[in-house]
Amino acid sequence: MSQLEPIVSGPTPAPAAELPEYVRALLDAADYLPAEQRDTLVRAWRVGADAHAGQMRKSGEPYITHPVAAATVLAEQGVDIETLVAAILHDTIEDTPLTREDIAEPFGATVADLVEGVTKLDKLQFRDRQEAAAESFRKMMLAMARDLRVILIKLADRLHNMRTLGAQSTEARTRIARETLEIYAPIAQRLGMNLIKAELQDLGFRALHPWRHAVLARRIRTQPVVRREALAKIEAQLAQKLGKEGFQFRLIGRIKSPWSIYTKMRSEGKTFAQVMDVFGFRLVVPSVPECYHALGVVHSAFKPLDGRFRDFIAIPKANGYQSLHTVLFGPYGSPIEVQIRTEEMDLIAERGIAAHWSYKHGGAVSGAQNRAQSWVANLIESQRSTGSSLEFLENVKIDLFPDEVYLFTPKGDIMALPRNATTLDFAYAVHTDVGNHAVAARVDRKLVPLRTKLSSGQSVEIITAKSAAPKPQWLEFVVTGKARTGIRHQLKQLEHEDAVQLGHRMLDRALESLGTSLDRLPSARLESFIADHRYPRLEALLADIALGNRMPAQVAQALAHRGSGRDTDDEPQSRLPQGEQILITGAERGVITFANCCMPIPGDEVMGYHTAGRGIVVHRIECTNVAEYRKSPDRWVSIGWDREVSGDFHVALRVEIENRMGVLAQVAAAIAQADSNIEGVEYLDRDRNISVIRFDISVSDRIHLADVIRRVRRLAVVVGVQRM
Repeated sequence: MSQLEPIVSGPTPAPAAELPEYVRALLDAADYLPAEQRDTLVRAWRVGADAHAGQMRKSGEPYITHPVAAATVLAEQGVDIETLVAAILHDTIEDTPLTREDIAEPFGATVADLVEGVTKLDKLQFRDRQEAAAESFRKMMLAMARDLRVILIKLADRLHNMRTLGAQSTEARTRIARETLEIYAPIAQRLGMNLIKAELQDLGFRALHPWRHAVLARRIRTQPVVRREALAKIEAQLAQKLGKEGFQFRLIGRIKSPWSIYTKMRSEGKTFAQVMDVFGFRLVVPSVPECYHALGVVHSAFKPLDGRFRDFIAIPKANGYQSLHTVLFGPYGSPIEVQIRTEEMDLIAERGIAAHWSYKHGGAVSGAQNRAQSWVANLIESQRSTGSSLEFLENVKIDLFPDEVYLFTPKGDIMALPRNATTLDFAYAVHTDVGNHAVAARVDRKLVPLRTKLSSGQSVEIITAKSAAPKPQWLEFVVTGKARTGIRHQLKQLEHEDAVQLGHRMLDRALESLGTSLDRLPSARLESFIADHRYPRLEALLADIALGNRMPAQVAQALAHRGSGRDTDDEPQSRLPQGEQILITGAERGVITFANCCMPIPGDEVMGYHTAGRGIVVHRIECTNVAEYRKSPDRWVSIGWDREVSGDFHVALRVEIENRMGVLAQVAAAIAQADSNIEGVEYLDRDRNISVIRFDISVSDRIHLADVIRRVRRLAVVVGVQRM
């Protein structure tokens, strides 16, 4: 309260009877606050009302009714006084003459910070999930990282706007509703605020698809009498069993919303009757032991369905949600879904992080807030490494719509990951360095590869090696944003290092043809050239050479020139000496690529072509495109294979096979037996007797390829096979 003391001693507020009805509604919702703090709310309203004087909403009401209504939404969640005052004043800096200092002086710096944070968010316009929205979304996450209460105010602001959406144009209603369903409702869910999430979804659905919403809402209201009677009988049977056991409890029948029914009908392909053919109950008891005791009681009342029990108390969801979930055989042939939780868990399930301020004892609630803070912190860490706002939004989207699996670390800690997550996703979730150096994993003590998909309840241990590094193929099977960002960031680092090394070798060879080398160049001349061409350091110049953006011969001519460090684009070009080859080891990333037109592999006679932005592109000497490249001899690079080449190289086979059942599987098996992976299969031609198929495979060298061809050719169903 120290920051609010200056205003507590101000003028005596007006009696409640003299206040407008909307202010009285706020005070009623905030009855959990001490009297002096409720007086503070009245003073905040007066400041806001004076600031917004003359401003009206599109509905014709005074504008101040909107921020007070947003504060009332938050008061119903039981948040602290600072959040409520900031909610009342959240539009003042943006839309009135009031400044940050005008708010900080009477209400404290924290309130001013919150108002300023929300003001910045109000400038954001979400149009869709594309680039413009993505940059806005990044800013919103940064604001949340500074103080989670900023997003609470924004969610309340959005909820009241959705409640009063009728005054907007059709186009605005559609845009705001879509934005609510795609951005704000998922954020409310991720923060555990299910009451606000559910209302945002329902209002968004009604605005976006009014006819569908009306039909579903009417059908829910007009459920057959027999169903209502069945629900009452089941409730009575459960209550009787629990009462006999001496439980103190609340048993609430759950009613499905139009949005939840609509999404289930669409995602699961069910009819309305199939979705509604489920009875749902929430059972609230005083303590955790009683949750498990109550589970036994409901299982004695109705038989449980096998495999449908979930323990979210022992393993909470990522947003802090805790409950026991079970599904029972109903007496009318319909399943009964029962959620069992404590009062504290129920509060967290409905209010999420907002419960932190209204239910401080017990520790579990602040744990929900810590989880939310941790989630936001992870997003912020990820956004520092992301290349674009769009990529950042894609990562967040994965985290906002998880169908989670729960895993155990070797120490017994629980970790939540999205469905289809692999052991490599787990490695990056532990720490980015663990992911970058991962080589394999143990799942339930069995050795598995990094691409292995994980299931709930498994114990995962990551095996690392200092020499290991991310591979581009990893991006094909990871699903979490953190793993994707970590891999891309590390690959860029490795590509840069490889480019610097290759550029160094290329420039040195060009300089040697002119009788000098990098080591022998006067440092002043080298520094002058780097400065003249606006490179921050030598490494940037070398990487640019490797990537084909500068020709090594041109740079060598300029550096060897005795005068200045000027460029010599108009001087005769010098090619790399053919006898001094650059050798391919297979470890080069991003600076040496292999042409798709001829798909060279170790053992082929090759040449390199220096291509702007791509570095050296390697072709086979017999490639038909080589003739075209001979017209630019300054871009040729003498290149060959190192004695020890590692890695897999792509090659294509043209296979003619008899057109019979099962022959494709026979060819695929023969390729697999030769330890080669099939990357793609394509039918090139097909008639009644013969099929011509292209197989894209990976091999280590020409000897390996010959073995694959030999095995395929041996098959009786194969008419012919050749490399393409």
